[in-house]
Amino acid sequence: MIQTFNPDFRADIKEKLERQEFMKLMGFQVTKIEVGRVEGELVLEQRHRQHKGFAHGGVIATLADIVAGFAAVSLVPKDHHVVTAEIKVSYFHPGVGDKLLAKGFVLKQGRKLNFCEAEVYVVTKGKEPLLIAKASTSMATITPEDLKRV
Repeated sequence: MIQTFNPDFRADIKEKLERQEFMKLMGFQVTKIEVGRVEGELVLEQRHRQHKGFAHGGVIATLADIVAGFAAVSLVPKDHHVVTAEIKVSYFHPGVGDKLLAKGFVLKQGRKLNFCEAEVYVVTKGKEPLLIAKASTSMATITPEDLKRV
């Protein structure tokens, strides 16, 4: 069973999001925060696209990393941090559309690692969202003791 060790996880994640300059530069917005689950969206602009109008693979991978990471953050104690230890992204379709929707969730919770998945969909007005990528991630928990050794 997945459980949080931080009853204020929503407020803490919202505060962390305020400091996420890279997300601001991209234009990514988190739309849902639950225990072990985070979702967000990105309105696609020219800067997010590569040739033929496809969403850039790096943008898709970044969105998957963000939502999976914050899903893991929702579980750890307030004084702990989360970093990506491993990510594998599989691409199914080119992301041609109006916006990207990213969903991240924790599959298995651990003391030092949380195993997560993320799904990225392209959304086009008048059509059903299309799954374009899935990611499997391992998110490592960094404790205050770990930071003393750095």
